[in-house]
Amino acid sequence: MRTSWALAVGITLGLAVTGRLTAQQRPAITGIAFARMYAANPPASDHFYKMLGFAPEPLDGTLQRFDVNSSQWLEVVPLPDPAPPARLAAVGFTTRNAVVLEKYLQAHGVQVVEPLKKGQFTVLDPEGNRVVFVQTGSHRMAAGSRDGVGETTSQRIIHVGFEVKSAPAEDRFYRDLLGFHDYWHGGMTDTRTDFVSLQVPDGTDWLEYMLNRTVLPDPVANLKQTGVLDHFSLGVAHMQDAVDALARNGCAHTSQAANCARTQMGRDGKVQLNVLDPDFTRVEYMEFKPSGPICCSEFKGRQPSEIEDK
Repeated sequence: MRTSWALAVGITLGLAVTGRLTAQQRPAITGIAFARMYAANPPASDHFYKMLGFAPEPLDGTLQRFDVNSSQWLEVVPLPDPAPPARLAAVGFTTRNAVVLEKYLQAHGVQVVEPLKKGQFTVLDPEGNRVVFVQTGSHRMAAGSRDGVGETTSQRIIHVGFEVKSAPAEDRFYRDLLGFHDYWHGGMTDTRTDFVSLQVPDGTDWLEYMLNRTVLPDPVANLKQTGVLDHFSLGVAHMQDAVDALARNGCAHTSQAANCARTQMGRDGKVQLNVLDPDFTRVEYMEFKPSGPICCSEFKGRQPSEIEDK
């Protein structure tokens, strides 16, 4: 009995030490670097993101980049053939040591599908979502032309979200391996969890699992629903500022006219406004702090702000 107890204590201490070492070996993951979207009509997407106030950065090839701030941006790439079921092509997170993080993930059995190059590398999460890790400071804003670009509506990406079929499977990657932690969870009703928000381990940005999707028979309706689930969020201090900027940028004269000023109180107590890009990817404007009733769970992490060091 005494021997078994000593063995159990030894195993527990060993696991605790291993956990500390693992956390120490994993470099800081500080926030969202970018969201990448597929576009069936790249010129239409170019017009849309210019309307949101983001100037395109001139790049070689077919990838178009729109800078949000000095360390965050949006990417648009042509829709491949055959077209994938979703239009969110990839999500990027910032790390303070991409070299070590790549080795850390490989040591834990994660395949690197695009090795480290120019400060970033790519892996697939358990459900096949493309996840890119970007070295802090490797991205530099280019002095692009603002011709045809509207007034800036936000200067901060605060979260990304996509459909998740198995939260336990994704948890093994995001929680157990990368150290993401609970931020908030809720649902369309008080008795069901449809959204699980996990904050990055070393910042206030978060990833949102979108659960319980209903498969619809109509392919266009399915694409729209997927686009609503697969989204990114732009943070604002006061929603009216974003509404006013969208109005000045001519949003009322576009296909998004019905959404340009339609604000609502989210289940997390934060004011929101949603617009859809030409491929139905949802752009969710969200105030940084809650101002209304909060459903389902308390917040378990710090709230984001307009400027945050990555």
